[in-house]
Amino acid sequence: MAKTTSSSSSTPKGLSLHIGLNAVSPAAYGGWSGELAACEFDAKDMAAIAKSRGMKSTVLLTKQGTRAKMLAAMRKAAKQLKKGDLFFLTYSGHGGQVPDVTGEEADKKDETWCLYDGQLIDDELYFELSRFASGVRILVLSDSCHSGTVTRATPPQFDGTRPAGRSKMMPFSVGLRTYREHQTFYDKLQQDVAKAAGKAAAADPDSMLAQLAVSPRLTAIAKQFKPSVILISGCQDNQTSLDGEQNGAFTEQLLKVWNHGNYNGNYAKFHAAIKAGLPASQTPNLFTLGAAARFVRQRPFNV
Repeated sequence: MAKTTSSSSSTPKGLSLHIGLNAVSPAAYGGWSGELAACEFDAKDMAAIAKSRGMKSTVLLTKQGTRAKMLAAMRKAAKQLKKGDLFFLTYSGHGGQVPDVTGEEADKKDETWCLYDGQLIDDELYFELSRFASGVRILVLSDSCHSGTVTRATPPQFDGTRPAGRSKMMPFSVGLRTYREHQTFYDKLQQDVAKAAGKAAAADPDSMLAQLAVSPRLTAIAKQFKPSVILISGCQDNQTSLDGEQNGAFTEQLLKVWNHGNYNGNYAKFHAAIKAGLPASQTPNLFTLGAAARFVRQRPFNV
């Protein structure tokens, strides 16, 4: 009996959280509702993969995709998981920006995920991920836009066989209006994270959600990062992630490569295969934090 218990306790556990928003609350975004078509499908399809790999999943769709529910689910997982366990987090929806009030540069922007009742700032996500125990593996898949620029060209066409999808970038004018109407709230979020994280937050991880380049500041912080994190984002900084009819472009290609679980490569090759199937106008990015070298060599979604 004791042997069974010991074996069970040493078996890695997998938990996952999947967020898909086909709209946001106009009250939180200056009257903008941000309709999209396939984000709920994306979340459900990612949850299906998680279930097939033995993970216990939480799915938050549109109105359930609130800041409080997402943060509560992440904090619950952080308390439950230990070294060797896996946390799988996916987001499909709009990406936005708010002015950075804790960094050194006056014109710096913080990337966000547009949750139903308000944006989640990249600093917040970084801080929540840092709460996980040493040795926990964290996989983050973000099918959204995270722009480091204030202007964006019209989303490019894929090819002649399908129409261009709707952009997953929150319009710049909406971002300005949203921040103006809720400035105290967003400024306080950043200041609270900075206080809670101390010197690490003062160094300000640059575009945590997008992970478009490795800044010296982020590299320094990563040395103190306890869990092992792989983040694959839907596009680069100067690009737009596209919505589709049944899935976002990034998620659609990911599902093709995964091929109902028949894919046998590692995370690095998985990212390369997804990238190869998308046009040059949308190039997924792979980024790691913490001691992730062994994690990157594992088969995707293995608990």
